[in-house]
Amino acid sequence: MDVNSKIYGFLTCILQALLLSSATLEPFDLLHDNGVEAFYKGDYGNVVRYMESALKSFSEVRQTRIRCRLKCSDQHRFDSFLTDKIFEVILYRGHCLNQCIEGKIGAQSMHKISEDAIQDFNRRIPYNYLQLAYRKLGQLDKAASAAHTYFQANPEHVEMGEDLEQYKAQKGVKEEDFIDRESRPHQKAFFAGVKLYDKGNYEESVTLFEEALTEYYRADVECRALCEGPQHFEEQKHVLYKYNLYELISDHYTQVLHCQHECVRDLATRPGRLSPVENYLPLHYDYLQFAYFQAGRNEEALECALTYLLFHEGEEFMTENMEYYREVLGHDGQPRKEAEQYLRRHKQELDLLLIGSSNLGVPYIEGHYWSSSGGREDANRIPSGTDGWMDYVPKSAKRNVTMSVLHELREGGPLLYENVRLVQNSDTLNGSQRVLFDDVISEDECSELKHLAHTVTAAGDGYKGKMSPHTPNEKFEGATVLKTLKYGYEGRVPLKSARLFYDVSEKARRIIESYFMLNSTLHFSYTHLVCRTAISGQQDHRNDLSHPIHADNCLLDPEANECWKEPPAYTYRDYSALLYLNGDFAENSCLLYILEMDAKTVTASVKPRCGRMVGFSSGGENPHGVRAVTRGQRCAVALWFTLDPLYRELERLQADEVIQALDSQHMWDHGQHINPKDEL
Repeated sequence: MDVNSKIYGFLTCILQALLLSSATLEPFDLLHDNGVEAFYKGDYGNVVRYMESALKSFSEVRQTRIRCRLKCSDQHRFDSFLTDKIFEVILYRGHCLNQCIEGKIGAQSMHKISEDAIQDFNRRIPYNYLQLAYRKLGQLDKAASAAHTYFQANPEHVEMGEDLEQYKAQKGVKEEDFIDRESRPHQKAFFAGVKLYDKGNYEESVTLFEEALTEYYRADVECRALCEGPQHFEEQKHVLYKYNLYELISDHYTQVLHCQHECVRDLATRPGRLSPVENYLPLHYDYLQFAYFQAGRNEEALECALTYLLFHEGEEFMTENMEYYREVLGHDGQPRKEAEQYLRRHKQELDLLLIGSSNLGVPYIEGHYWSSSGGREDANRIPSGTDGWMDYVPKSAKRNVTMSVLHELREGGPLLYENVRLVQNSDTLNGSQRVLFDDVISEDECSELKHLAHTVTAAGDGYKGKMSPHTPNEKFEGATVLKTLKYGYEGRVPLKSARLFYDVSEKARRIIESYFMLNSTLHFSYTHLVCRTAISGQQDHRNDLSHPIHADNCLLDPEANECWKEPPAYTYRDYSALLYLNGDFAENSCLLYILEMDAKTVTASVKPRCGRMVGFSSGGENPHGVRAVTRGQRCAVALWFTLDPLYRELERLQADEVIQALDSQHMWDHGQHINPKDEL
C-alpha cells in the first residue's frame, strides 16, 4: 500500500511537471542568445532553429498579453463608480490576468525581458542572423525573405541593401519571396490600396482601404491593451518618497493614458521610420470618398466625406465635395460610427491627460498625428457652380517642404555659357525637374581633371575610408575642393588644375540655378571629384549595380511608393548634378538610370561622356541608380546643392576663402614659387 502510494505520488509529480512544461514558453531572449552562440560556432542549422523559435516566442508573449487583457477587462468591467466595487474589479481582473497569462506561457517572471532585448526584436535583429544562416544552408528563398524583412526596418543598412540586390539575381529566388514577415496588416492593406488607386483601379482599391480601416481599429485596440502593463516613472523615484494610494493609481493611470495616446503615432509609423505618416487615419476616408465616387457609389462617398470632416472640421475642399454629394443624392448622410466613437474616446483621454499631467507637475502639450498640411489649397476639387469634377488626387503624406515653399517648380532658364548645349529636358526625360547638358567643359578640361583625380583622390574618401562603399566589385576614390586646393598649394598637383576643379563646380552650380529658374540662391551641399574603378578578376557574371537605386534627400520605400524625408537621408539637399569626365566604357556600362518610386520602372537613362552633365531635383521624384563599371574607370564631378544656407558645405566656404587669398597674392601665374611647407 505504501509502495503503491509512493508510485502514485511519483507519477503524479511527473504528470504535473509534463503539464507545466507543456504550458511553458521558452523566453525569447534566451532563445536569441542561443542562436547567436550557434552562429559564432558556425552551427547554422541551430541558428535557424533558435532564431525562428525566438521570433515565435516573442509573438506568442505579445499576443497572449493582448488576448488575456482584453478577455479579463471584458469579464470584469468597471460598471460602478463606488469605491469598494472599483477595487473589487481590480482584484478580480488582476487574478484573471495572472491565471490567463501563466496558463498560456508559464510563470510571468520567466518573461521579464530587458528593454535592450525587446528593442533588438523591435529592430528585427534576429532576421539579420536568419538571412545569413539560410544563405549558408543554401535556402536562398528564405534568406531573401529574412533579408527583406530586416531591411524594411533598417533601410540605412547598406550591406543588407546590397545583399538584396544579389538575391534578386539568384536562380531559384522569385519576386514573391521578398515578403515582409513582420508587415502590419493595416499598413500593408493601406499602401496596397494606394498603389491601386494611383493606377485608377478604384473598385479594387476600395476593398483594400476598407480592409485597412478594419485592421487599423483592431490594431488600435491591441496597442491600447499592451499599454496596460508595467510603466516607467522617470520623473519620480517611488521608493524615495511617500505617495498615498490614490496618487499612486493616478500616476500609473496617467502613464497608461500617455502610452495609449501614442498609439496614434505608432500605428501611423512604418517600420524603420522616425516620423508618422501625416494625416494617416483621415487619409483612408479621403481616398475612399473619391474612389467610391469614381465607382458610382455616391452614398458611400458622402459617408466617407462626412467622416473625414470629423477629423478636419470645415476643411474647404472636403466641404465642397460633401455639398456636391448631397446635391447629387438629394439628401444628407451620416459619418461612420467607429470614427465617431474613436474621436470621442480620444477627446476624453486628452482631457484626462491634462488633469493627470498637472497632478504630476509635468506640462502636457496636446498632439494629433492626423493634423492637416495647411488646408491643401492646391488640391483639385469640384469647381464651384458646375456639375463636373476635376481630377482629384489626395496629396502625398510626405512633401518636399523646401521645394514646395521656397519656389515654384520651373525650368527653361538661360544656360549662361555660350558653348553649353541643352540636350534633353524634363519632358524628353519623362519626369519632372530633370535636365541633360552637353559641352559643359571641353575635352582638354576633362583630361586635366581626370589627371588631377588620379593624383589627389583617396580610396574611401567621403565614406569613412570604405574602399568599396556601394559594391565590392569596384574601388571608389574621391577628393573635395579644399583638399585639392591644399595639394595645389603644396605643389603636389598643378595649382591651376586645382583651380579648374573649383571653377568647374561653380559653373555647374550656376547652370543648375539658372536653368531651373530658382528664386533663391543655390548653395553647395557637397562637392566631390570621384572615380570608380572595376576591380580585375571580379567582373565575370556580375549583376550588381555601381550605385544601388536611391534618392538623394529621402529614404526610398518602393513598396509604399513613398520617399521618407528623415534621417539618415540628407533631407536638406534640393538639387543634384553629375558632370562626367569620360565615357570610354563597355557598351551600356555606367549608365545612370532614373526611375519611378517603385524602383523598377525606368523612365530615362544617361550614358556618360566627357562634358555631359545631368541635373535633377533630389527628392523621391527622381530615384536613380548606376550600372556597374565592368572595365576601366569612370570619373566625374558629383555635386549636391541646397536652398537652405544653414546647410552650406563647410569645406566649400573654406575653399572660397583660400581662393580669395590666392587671388589677392596673384599666385595663379605659372612661374609663381610655392613653398610646400606653408599652411593654407
